Amino acid sequence: MRQRTSFVPDVMPHLKAGRHRNPRRGACFMEFASYLAGERWSDHPACTDRTLAALARGVNDLVADDRRDELVELIPRVVGLRGGDELGLLVALRAAITALPVASLERQRVLAAGIISICALLAQRGVPSHDLRDEAHRVLDEVPDAARWARTHVTTISPRSPRLDTISCELVVATAVVGAARACVPDPDAHLIRMLSDAVADIEAVVRPSALAPVPALL
Repeated sequence: MRQRTSFVPDVMPHLKAGRHRNPRRGACFMEFASYLAGERWSDHPACTDRTLAALARGVNDLVADDRRDELVELIPRVVGLRGGDELGLLVALRAAITALPVASLERQRVLAAGIISICALLAQRGVPSHDLRDEAHRVLDEVPDAARWARTHVTTISPRSPRLDTISCELVVATAVVGAARACVPDPDAHLIRMLSDAVADIEAVVRPSALAPVPALL
């Protein structure tokens, strides 16, 4: 198995929170990705799925400054990770799965409702996600009160909103990121980093199923 070494090249700035006009002022995760992709400097580049990019920006901004460089090895891996709407569903589900066990009760309810809705939609569309959906149901079992509330809530959603759109997926992601960042646990940063790392791996399995698929290098 190929091992990855986490480092920040001397020729590039260290990751920082927020948006930056140019590399001299620093770079966030997705700005760095836009540079590697050869795109115009932006934190919303076209090289990455919209929902995955939203997750990357959220984690980049809320992880502690002394832990942010742990994200660097993930940056080249998100370049080229884009495709259909199913990618956003998978990203949102992974984010919700990671945050649900540690988030506050209020956010747990929102995340549980998101998980139930996304799992149903993935199954309906026939998106290969059996293992991820099984993991989602196991996590729901860990928070029975929130899961019970969510199942009741989901049945009351109007039929005029039969699907989750990209905006809804990004709202689930935002709730998950804040829920993990503000969780009363010893190391919330570990949950944030794992959230993004696992989401990238999930999407790679869809977009780059072959180990031969090229991944842009940092240098």
